[in-house]
Amino acid sequence: MKKIIRVWDLPVRVFHWLLVLCIIGSLISVNLGGNAIEWHAYFGYSVLILLIFRITWGFVGSTHARFASFFPNREKILNYLQGNAPRVLGHNPIGALSVFALLFALSVQVITGLFVDDEIAFQGPLAKYVPNWVVSFLSEIHEGNQVVIYTLIAIHIAAIIYYKKFKGEDLIKPMISGDKEIDPSEEASYLPSDLGRVSRDGALQRGIALVLLSLIAVMVGYLITSS
Repeated sequence: MKKIIRVWDLPVRVFHWLLVLCIIGSLISVNLGGNAIEWHAYFGYSVLILLIFRITWGFVGSTHARFASFFPNREKILNYLQGNAPRVLGHNPIGALSVFALLFALSVQVITGLFVDDEIAFQGPLAKYVPNWVVSFLSEIHEGNQVVIYTLIAIHIAAIIYYKKFKGEDLIKPMISGDKEIDPSEEASYLPSDLGRVSRDGALQRGIALVLLSLIAVMVGYLITSS
């Protein structure tokens, strides 16, 4: 009988899939152009809200949501690449690098987007507060950073396919259900302390996450509308 362990709490799962939808919507709307650029901005603001939430939740959230539980250092990365690292319930060191890289790239994208001014259909809410050369510089970063995001997303998808096909590990299912199923024959490959680190995912955690997300949304909304 497989051992079922709650790894990803509901706030992390909701964040993940909302982020996916917002990124897809952002990419579609920016390529449509015209009036769709307004939707691109709305998706961007939504991504900003989600990122602030996830970064905050990375410090106050449940066990495997916290950055401290999967922060990749040099030793962990080398051990993993050499095949000397135990299996983990959450992100492995390489997966953790991918997560931090994507969070950083998306943060750069949404922050620079606040200063973009195409002088046609859209002006970021903070563009009027900085000199034109700053607007131009940040607009170039905003446009060029898309390539970085596309690359990281492609790597992310490739890793999911690789783990499914070659290692027999489904990375998508736990991000839907929140649970990871451990076969008794596989328990020896995990650290006993890791197997005992179940993420809390009760009403209290979910309530805190909802309040936190709501406060962040209000703050971002105020920033946008008051600028």
